[in-house]
Amino acid sequence: MTIPERFPKRTPHILTGLSLLIVVLALVAASIGLFWQDGGETFTFTTLQGQTVEIYGRGLYHFDTLFAGAASRGTDAVTVFLGIPLLLFCGLWHRQGSLRGTLLLLGTLAYFLYVYASYALGTVVYNRLFLVYIALFWTSLYGFVLTFRMIEPQQLAAVFSPRIPRLGPAIFMVASGLVTSLIWLSPLILALIQDQPPATLGSYYTGRVTDALDLGIITPTTFLAGKLILGRSPLGYLIALPLLVLEMMLLPMIAAQTVSQLMAGVSFSPGEIIGPIAGFCTLGLLAFWVMVSILKNISEPADSSKEQSS
Repeated sequence: MTIPERFPKRTPHILTGLSLLIVVLALVAASIGLFWQDGGETFTFTTLQGQTVEIYGRGLYHFDTLFAGAASRGTDAVTVFLGIPLLLFCGLWHRQGSLRGTLLLLGTLAYFLYVYASYALGTVVYNRLFLVYIALFWTSLYGFVLTFRMIEPQQLAAVFSPRIPRLGPAIFMVASGLVTSLIWLSPLILALIQDQPPATLGSYYTGRVTDALDLGIITPTTFLAGKLILGRSPLGYLIALPLLVLEMMLLPMIAAQTVSQLMAGVSFSPGEIIGPIAGFCTLGLLAFWVMVSILKNISEPADSSKEQSS
């Protein structure tokens, strides 16, 4: 198969502009969320469902529950200190014509899309940065779509090593979907059985956006990626890599959220630590290992061209 002189395709100027806009907007939003604390105090509130919840009471997440507000600050810390530098690094690597850089850029954009789709759709209570969240939602979405379209699966197959792993990544993607389903479905099914809202639903929240995104989009996509990889389809790897980056980012995100929540006074039962916290952190470590095993078996186009000519 002939490999184009430049693969991935040349970067559209709009993608560069979107990436820089994401950096600026995310730096503003995450920094305010992380560092602005106005000295307020937590307070209790009775929800429409009759639940008594503790409200964060300070900073940008003043009206979020203590659990959600502290978690958002943890996410903001990961965005400022890891997400933004990673986006800049992968963007520069991509502009140098690196295929690996482009694949990692795709995954990093998936992280920003996931976080700010959640924020815009209701993970956090409406605050002064709502329009910024919407801007980050659409810039991340269009940036992700543009980057995805730059990589053609059949051309991607031309730079695969014959030793690229297939069974391991396929099993991991399916396992990721099953673990995610188990973690998020368990409290929802329990709430249905008890005919009560989920315990962590919160104050003004009418639904669970994270559950909807994970169960409605992320989980089915992991199953699809696993099936395609098992069938030796290059599209499966293209779908899997941004999911692997997103899962890898769960490790620092869950860790930062948990630390922030503990510092704010949230207590966790042993089951909550062993389940979601330990489960997602383990997924993050395994995702990193699977991602590295795939990327090291993908040649840069220049290297592949040299091998074919020799």
